[in-house]
Amino acid sequence: MKKYVYMFSEGNANMKELLGGKGANLSEMMNLGLPIPNGFTVTTEVCTKYYNDGGKISEEIEQEILNSLRKLEELTGKRFGDVNNPLLISIRSGARASMPGMMDTILNLGLNNTVVEHLKSTNKRFAYDSYRRFIQMFSDVVMEVDKSLFEKELDELKKEKGVNSDTELTAEDLSVLVQKFEKIYKKEVKSDFPQDPKTQLMEAIKAVFRSWNNPRAITYRKLNEIPSDWGTAVNVQEMVFGNMGETSGTGVAFTRNPSNGENKIYGEYLMNAQGEDVVAGIRTPQPIDKLKTVNPEAYESFVTYANKLEKYFKDMQDLEFTIEKGKLYILQTRNGKRAAEAALKIAIDLVEEKLITEKQALLRLDAKQLDQVLHPNFDQESLKKAKIIATGLPASPGAATGKVVFTAKRAVELKKEGEKDLILVRNETSPEDIEGMHSCERSFNCKRRYDFTCSCCSKRYGNLLCSGMWRNYSK
Repeated sequence: MKKYVYMFSEGNANMKELLGGKGANLSEMMNLGLPIPNGFTVTTEVCTKYYNDGGKISEEIEQEILNSLRKLEELTGKRFGDVNNPLLISIRSGARASMPGMMDTILNLGLNNTVVEHLKSTNKRFAYDSYRRFIQMFSDVVMEVDKSLFEKELDELKKEKGVNSDTELTAEDLSVLVQKFEKIYKKEVKSDFPQDPKTQLMEAIKAVFRSWNNPRAITYRKLNEIPSDWGTAVNVQEMVFGNMGETSGTGVAFTRNPSNGENKIYGEYLMNAQGEDVVAGIRTPQPIDKLKTVNPEAYESFVTYANKLEKYFKDMQDLEFTIEKGKLYILQTRNGKRAAEAALKIAIDLVEEKLITEKQALLRLDAKQLDQVLHPNFDQESLKKAKIIATGLPASPGAATGKVVFTAKRAVELKKEGEKDLILVRNETSPEDIEGMHSCERSFNCKRRYDFTCSCCSKRYGNLLCSGMWRNYSK
């Protein structure tokens, strides 16, 4: 009988066509003995079959998924849907080619009104915080309910309580938020939030398959010449929690700087947070170096694992991690995206470090990256004399002048109207901006650690200059 589901322990790095890049690398890291939360991968073939069968998962494959879930229960000592020792899981996509941020993720799956009642007896705030996150993600990804409806309720609650950050809300506040989120779901979907964990699981897997053909994923594939018939795998993994207090956290980091190629760990983290918090821009992440003082043991372990993975895969790695009550877990590794300048430096350095040959180094540099190196740049002496009107994180190579636009939608509209020189300025670029970014000369991320203010309403700046390092820092 054909096999459609693989436990992480059954795969390896050479199975990317079947397990996707994320699933294959999770398997390989488990083989290497790294601290990986256990789980299984539903293969890319199931995604292809899902579309060929008209958006359905066969009973045979569903049973194989549930059998793998039982194996995961045995490995973790937890039970899916159990009130006393519940197994909560994450559902993540994983195509064979890296497509950071293009497809969908669901965290904390397995929670329902009964399970959360038990969890709150041990950590009330954590229980309601995880549940409100799950309701919003499930509603957005699976049922296509506009996530801004939930974000509006969260913002209004923070304003009512006089706080700026989610972490300042109490368990009671979050309990109220859960009730409001359930009401939004019922109003938009015309039914109660699903309480059966197995229903949640199967619907989430289907949703990840559907996300293979969402607009941003299609655009990304076209821009990066990724075949549409590859499909995505789905990784079902035991949850580890970065939102269990100040001894827990989450982050993303590169083994080298993706902008300039410097051989130094580069990334960000947040304590008492889950993965989406790092990229949402609601809270300001801390540089990874600061983790050394907050949790020296976790930091040193992370550096050790990061260096081990770079040497093993012989390339700069992009990692995601979670710390749960002081213990470090690696959630993902992949070859990191990098700017052209960084690609040149990293390729040369890896040759000098005898990790790759000169021929391998040359093959890693494609024509598009070399083109980036030739982009116009500022004259440094003139730049010193320039008046700075904004500071931020540029997301494109080279330098440019042009008309500033503040939304991806507006960038696309102006491009269609014949505008040629556009610069996209955002508080924080996200995967949803990809079409707008492609319509612009340059993209510019306003630095989260500063409040970006623009006086364009009263005084128009026609030429906002953007400096030259490309921050391809998708998470």
